[in-house]
Amino acid sequence: MNSPHPVERALVVEDDASWQQILAEVCGDLGLAVDLAESLEGAASLIRATPHRVAVLDLSLGGPDHRNQDGLLVLEAIRRQDPGCASLILTGFATVEVAVRAIQAQGAFTCLQKESFRRAEFRSLIRAALAAAPPVLEKDNLPASQPGTGLPGESTSSAGGEKPTPAPLPALVVEDDAGWRSLICELLREAGYQPSESVSYVDALGRLRSADFRLVVADLSLASSLSPESNQDGYRILAQARKAGVPAIIVSGYADPADIERAYAEYQLFACLEKQGFNRRAFIETAQRAGRPARCAELGSLTGREIEVLALLARGFKNKEIAAALYITPNTVKRHLKSLFSKLGVNTRSSAVAEAARAGLVKKNP
Repeated sequence: MNSPHPVERALVVEDDASWQQILAEVCGDLGLAVDLAESLEGAASLIRATPHRVAVLDLSLGGPDHRNQDGLLVLEAIRRQDPGCASLILTGFATVEVAVRAIQAQGAFTCLQKESFRRAEFRSLIRAALAAAPPVLEKDNLPASQPGTGLPGESTSSAGGEKPTPAPLPALVVEDDAGWRSLICELLREAGYQPSESVSYVDALGRLRSADFRLVVADLSLASSLSPESNQDGYRILAQARKAGVPAIIVSGYADPADIERAYAEYQLFACLEKQGFNRRAFIETAQRAGRPARCAELGSLTGREIEVLALLARGFKNKEIAAALYITPNTVKRHLKSLFSKLGVNTRSSAVAEAARAGLVKKNP
């Protein structure tokens, strides 16, 4: 008689009994056998005893001592002894630095805040962690370079005359609504991307620093983990995307014109789509344009002065500032911009910079 298929196990390391119960219930509802620990020593014993497919770790296992970070030691033990286990950090005291360290250096799947915890969202993240490949760290999780241009939907010829489908382009989705996150990921796959999901700024920051994404899709109005009274997390994500030289698309349920103008002006936003009038085909086409590599022949046709204008544009200079830096008039700047827009086949400043940055014509922002 065949033995039954082994049940996948979850490890919950949490020193608060109420949180233990909540986390164990969700994992149990997903068909996981749950092992509970409330200390570093107890977790270490369970890690040695049996492999786990997913682990949920409280950062602080020291009771009222908020400086305690034993959860990171548990994370390190999992990384070394159980590399097939996807780990989620859940905490009420995480900082951006801690989250980045957990995700980038120690391979955590994500970092969640207790104050913004929602069962449905947590359940979706556990499912995503179970579906993900075992975590890899640092350079190992950078996507392999592909031949050809990398344009979504484009094929490249092999020696045998075949045209294999290129590997999907990596994209980061930052959205705290599970329904919208699922829809955006579905459409990105159709557009030729492999999306990674994130629900908060701290998690997105860690992922942007540890992987080479070709596109960021974010909501401006996230459940803020940093400043609930003055939510700026969406703009922080745009700033990090710009710093990394990655085009960003906003899909927002509250698209105030002033906010969107700010996003275009300060963060070189590639596009903004409103949830109220969301069009699936328009989103797919926009994502494909954002991932399109720069056209080298057209870039090569730029004059020396146009390249200088483009370089200053990439640094966020306004027309008057470009004119002052190059000792020309604002009207001359406008003529140069019109010319280089035409040569690059774009309509916005952010699109021009994105095209040039992907071709290496201008440096990414430091």
